[in-house]
Amino acid sequence: MAQAIRFHKTGGPEVLQLENVDVPAPGPGEARVRNTAIGVNFIDTYQRSGLYSLQLPSGLGTEAAGVVEALGPGVDWLAVGDRVAVCTGPVGAYSTERIVPADKLVKLPDGIEDRTAAAMMLKGLTVQYLFRQTYPLKAGETILFHAAAGGVGLIACQWARALGATMIGTVSSDAKAQLAREYGCTHTIIYTRENFVERVKELTGGKGVPVVYDSIGKDTFPGSLDCLSPRGLFVSFGSASGPVPPFSLLTLSQKGSLYVTRPTLFTYASNRAALNAMAGELFALVKAGKIKPDARQTFALKDAGEAHRSLEARKTTGATLLLP
Repeated sequence: MAQAIRFHKTGGPEVLQLENVDVPAPGPGEARVRNTAIGVNFIDTYQRSGLYSLQLPSGLGTEAAGVVEALGPGVDWLAVGDRVAVCTGPVGAYSTERIVPADKLVKLPDGIEDRTAAAMMLKGLTVQYLFRQTYPLKAGETILFHAAAGGVGLIACQWARALGATMIGTVSSDAKAQLAREYGCTHTIIYTRENFVERVKELTGGKGVPVVYDSIGKDTFPGSLDCLSPRGLFVSFGSASGPVPPFSLLTLSQKGSLYVTRPTLFTYASNRAALNAMAGELFALVKAGKIKPDARQTFALKDAGEAHRSLEARKTTGATLLLP
C-alpha cells in the first residue's frame, strides 16, 4: 500500500503524520506516478502552519520526481515508464505514489537525474520566471537577492552568473556567505551583523539596484524598498519571516516611483506549453553545466517533520529532499 504524509490540523512540524493511503487508477487526463525523490520547500511550511490555507485533512508538497506507473484516457504525450517531474501541484507530493494531472508533469531528459530534478524543479522554475519574465535580467545589471544560500538562492547565484549580472546576496552567516560566493554570488551581506541597506548603497555607489528579489517578507520590508533606485521593482515571492505588512501606496511615490509585484510560479506555468518552455530552459543550463542543483540535505519520507524543523530554523542550505 502507498504511504503519504498528511495532516489533520495546522500547526508545527509535529502535525505531519505518515499514513497508509489508497491510490486509485488514473482517470481521464491523469497519471499514476511512483515518486523516487521529493522536494521540500518553504511553501510547504506555510501550508502546514495555516499561513496558506488548505482543505483539511490534506497531503503536502508539490515537487517530486518519479516514474509513470499508469496513464488515464487521453494522455498521449507520456508513456508508462517515463521519468517525470512535477512542481506546480496539486499538493500531495510527500508520498510514495499518487495521482497527478498529466499536464502538470514534465518529462525528464537523459542527463537529468531524479534527485537533481526533485532538487531544482520548483526552485529552478522560480528563478526562471523571476529572472527571465518578472524582471528580464540583463548582463551588466546589479540585483539584490535575499536568502542567497537557500534552495532558490543557490540556483539564482548560478543563473545570475550565467546571464552576466552582478548579484548582491544576503545571508545569515559566514559559512553561507562563502557558499553563495562559490555558487556565483558577486557580493554577500551578512544581515545578522551588517545593515543590508547601507551595504547595498555602498556597493552601488549610492545608486541602489533596479530590482530586489525578496522571499523573506516582514523582516526585510521596507528595507528592500530603500535599496531600490528610482522606478525600481520590488519582487516579493515569499514570506519566510511572515507576510509583508500593509503599507501606503504613497510610500512607493516617496521612495522614487517604485513598483511592487507578488508573482507566483503557478501563474507563470499555468499551462503545459509554458511549463515545458520554462523547464526546457532550466534543463539546458543544467546540461551545459551552468547550473548544478545540489540536494544538500536528505531525510526519509517519515521524517518530513524533522525536515521542516531544519528548514524553518535556517539550518539548511540549498535543496532538501525526502526519499520514499
